[in-house]
Amino acid sequence: MRMTLDIFTPEQTVFNGKAESVMVPGKNDKPFVILDSHAPIISVLEKGTVKYVVNGCDFELNISRGFVEVRKNIVTVCAEL
Repeated sequence: MRMTLDIFTPEQTVFNGKAESVMVPGKNDKPFVILDSHAPIISVLEKGTVKYVVNGCDFELNISRGFVEVRKNIVTVCAEL
């Protein structure tokens, strides 16, 4: 089973679909990985790169800040570019 990933900015939706994994830039320069069935979490994101895998292909998005919420296999990233 894959999780649903929604990445959006105040201006647009960047991605909406199924993903195999997501890595986000956490506080204090410590990125963390979100996989299928991850525990619920809400976290602030700092400047860095959101990396995600879709159908075996790697994608990257550089952000200046934002937050991530994980709940019931839905990962929502709200970010400023």
